[in-house]
Amino acid sequence: MFATRQVVLATALSLLAATPFLSAQARDIPSAGPTHPPDQSQDQRGRKLLDQMLEALGGDAWLNRRNVQVRGHLGRFFQGAPNGIVIDFTLIHQFANGDRPEAERIGFITDKSMILPGKKIDIVQIWINNTGHEVTYKGNTTLPKEQIDDYYRRQDHSIESIFRVWLKSPGIMVVAEGSTMVERRLAERVTLLSANNDAVTLDIDSQTHLPLRRTFEWRNATFKDRDEDAEEYEDYHTIQGLPTAFTITRYHNGDMNSQTFYTKIEYDVDLPPGTFNPDILLKKKQ
Repeated sequence: MFATRQVVLATALSLLAATPFLSAQARDIPSAGPTHPPDQSQDQRGRKLLDQMLEALGGDAWLNRRNVQVRGHLGRFFQGAPNGIVIDFTLIHQFANGDRPEAERIGFITDKSMILPGKKIDIVQIWINNTGHEVTYKGNTTLPKEQIDDYYRRQDHSIESIFRVWLKSPGIMVVAEGSTMVERRLAERVTLLSANNDAVTLDIDSQTHLPLRRTFEWRNATFKDRDEDAEEYEDYHTIQGLPTAFTITRYHNGDMNSQTFYTKIEYDVDLPPGTFNPDILLKKKQ
């Protein structure tokens, strides 16, 4: 039961980095706010805003990250109210580049026992090659299809995917939709429309040019309607030269679904072989 609950909670984490970590501390992030010519088209204005956002995130250094390792905790909500469950975790997200696949490993941190001091990780999830696995010392189990679909749906609409995939795809449309507000911050909204009628929207801080919110919709196969997934990014700190959000709040159809707080973040760490191999089982903790 506990493992199952952990599995459900973990799907709220995204890749980070899947999604970058994102709203900004003004003292950390320099402002850049050039005015835009009135004769710019919506496409030109939208692409300019995306260029500014990429530069604010770190430009080529951000695009060329190999991986990110974080530690934090996640709280779940029901109908916008906290349900009292908080999960501590470690997460390693590897960014795709050439032969290096996109991959993620999440370890759930629990107490060793009511008697023995210390912490342990005896359950991990590994996401790689469009699959999701739960790995323990007992074995490797494929996660439910609904969880796998949700994870990769969010990965396909992540900020990384916008720059690595969406903007390089033929037939992509970029639309600057004007100003909006995100948690009392003035933002510029940009929507990308793909050739197959998929869409993703970014709300970009007007002062720092960092993303404040990412939103997309998809068709719910069960209820035959549209669902909305949104993430908001705040509490930025500069880590190894890269502005990084330490708080990510996820919404489902407008209701707060989860909130993730990072306590430690490190980029481009050396990873041991087999980090993302689900066939390597955990060692049993004593």
